[in-house]
Amino acid sequence: MTSSLVRGRPRHATAHIRVRVAHALVGAVAGAGWLALPVLAAQEPGTASPPRTAPAAPAAPGAPRDDESSAVDLILPVAVLGTAVVVAAYSYVRRGRRASEVASSAPAVRTPAESGRRARAALVEADDSVRASEEELPFAAALLDERTLAPFRDAVHTARTELSAAFALWHRYEEGEPRDPGDRGQTLAGVAGRCAEAGRVLDARAGELDRLRWAEAGPALEVAEGAFRRLTARAAGARATVSELRERYGPSVGARAAGCVEEAMDRLVFATARLNEARRAADSGGKGRTVRQLRAAEGSVAQAGILVAGVDRAARRLREAAALVPAALTGAEAVLAEARATGTPVPSGADDTLAAVRTELTAGPYDPLDALRRITRALVRLPGARSGVLDTAADLVARAAAGEAEDFVAVHRGAVGADPRSLLAAAVRTLAAPHPVEAAVLARRALELAERDVRAHGLPESGTRGTTGAVLGGVLLGEEPDGGPPVSFGGPETRGRFRTG
Repeated sequence: MTSSLVRGRPRHATAHIRVRVAHALVGAVAGAGWLALPVLAAQEPGTASPPRTAPAAPAAPGAPRDDESSAVDLILPVAVLGTAVVVAAYSYVRRGRRASEVASSAPAVRTPAESGRRARAALVEADDSVRASEEELPFAAALLDERTLAPFRDAVHTARTELSAAFALWHRYEEGEPRDPGDRGQTLAGVAGRCAEAGRVLDARAGELDRLRWAEAGPALEVAEGAFRRLTARAAGARATVSELRERYGPSVGARAAGCVEEAMDRLVFATARLNEARRAADSGGKGRTVRQLRAAEGSVAQAGILVAGVDRAARRLREAAALVPAALTGAEAVLAEARATGTPVPSGADDTLAAVRTELTAGPYDPLDALRRITRALVRLPGARSGVLDTAADLVARAAAGEAEDFVAVHRGAVGADPRSLLAAAVRTLAAPHPVEAAVLARRALELAERDVRAHGLPESGTRGTTGAVLGGVLLGEEPDGGPPVSFGGPETRGRFRTG
């Protein structure tokens, strides 16, 4: 049953207006009657006119004359009539205004498409807020003890939990569940509500963290400069890792790693400029500008760290995968032989997949993670595919795929939409189930969609080297020619608070 408030005016509003109008009419009639009484009394039938007499002596000063008395008699009824009209009009206007206020405060009725767009936007906004808050905590941890930092870690954990629940609701909605239109609307409302709660939790702690972190900007600047120097040395080492990966595992693997290093260097170039600006501002006593430049530098250093760590992690997992491929091939061939011996149908193409991987293994160089992915997918429906070395291989592939997708979304969040983020969250849940083969498929799809979003987004124009990458990475909000304010710990209401300085 639809509430009357949704349609605008409450049902009883019309009845009240009729009562007000009736009151006004009664008042008007009463006033008119009172006004007519003197006239009716003067003209009452059967009443003789008074005889003419000689002119009377002039009245004493201050005595009321007849015409003055008549005027006074008319004032009261006219005043009553006017008052009745004014009161009725005021009541009518006030009632109409109150009805309008109630109507404007009633929940807006959204179409499913509008609710879907609202949910998507809420997911992206909440995910960005959580990621930015997580990125700032290591810099705060270098200045604050763990007891002081605990409430902020708890806030991020709570926000991440709410966000994970929101992504789970959204993924279920996208899969067509629930089917009832009313229930689907409630699901979208739940997505938006969970995202709002995640933002609220972070917003509530933002001001407190500012007071602790920025009481003096000097120590925070020293922490950021130290992190920058250490990361610059690691980035130089990552270049050597890229050359090794290209030689050992082929050009495609090397190209992915090289792209990460180049983006890391771009973020570090941006961080260099912002750290220099922050140091100059600190020397001149401009605290607001120091904080703004420093937060931008911290965010860029954090993303460069993600990219460099991603190269190191990829190298480690590639080595693990290369060590597993021979045993995985042997195990897969044994699973196929067992299936044939027991009359279990063998998946189409499984033999060809294993033969191709064995050829790559002997010919080299090849991508061992991709080889394990193909092996585990080819046998996923067969008994024995989730045991021993094959299970280990599937888990390694899934974690590598999820990690690559996570890193890409983290450093390109300024352009990545809700769908890749939702698939990535689904991959993490599926991996924990555990269903590693399915998780790997979801993670790879998330990466593909994220890369598509970045290509479609394009690169924002900027006259400052590194600013483009900072906007693309969500380090800056991109609202101004210089890239806009840096993001910071907090939800949607506070994370872009450093807009001036």
